[in-house]
Amino acid sequence: MTSGHQTEPCPWWLGYVLANPLRKLMQDPSSLVGPYVAEGMVVLEPGCGMGFFTLELARRVGNSGKVVAVDLQPRMLAGLRRRARRARLIDRLDIRLADDDRLGVSDLAGQVGFALAFYVVHELANPAGFFHEVHEALGPEGVLLIVEPRAHGGGEESLQVSIDLAARSGLVLLDRPNFKRNQVALLGNTG
Repeated sequence: MTSGHQTEPCPWWLGYVLANPLRKLMQDPSSLVGPYVAEGMVVLEPGCGMGFFTLELARRVGNSGKVVAVDLQPRMLAGLRRRARRARLIDRLDIRLADDDRLGVSDLAGQVGFALAFYVVHELANPAGFFHEVHEALGPEGVLLIVEPRAHGGGEESLQVSIDLAARSGLVLLDRPNFKRNQVALLGNTG
């Protein structure tokens, strides 16, 4: 694929490592999502894995909000369900299994206030389709935060390719926030 994206998702068993609480020392979920998520919001998290960010998102949306957590791998979602039940946050989650080339979130059209794609875009087989689906799901003031590893193939050039693909779907670059040793882009819905 010319976009520089790979098509192999993170192995399911690595989800246990990624959900480790010690990871907060390097990537604190509250500092990343805090500025963007408020109580009552609808949040979309594609590539949620076992919920390292999902549980913090669920805490922040409160009882009146909802986090739509989507992943390709049933075992990742099973791990998320276990963790969410233990944290007593399962009622705030809408957990969905994605198709190979679709998120399956057309029912969210215009409802999402915040979407988080953490280390996801470089794994997509169809990033253009992904950005189209997210654009459709975002509300008028909705934003998408893309976080990609700085060391991943292509570096800043790879992130720029993603930003350009997102622009073709109607998303515009709003900011380039800083988040420890990562490439980050905040994109907004143009309507």
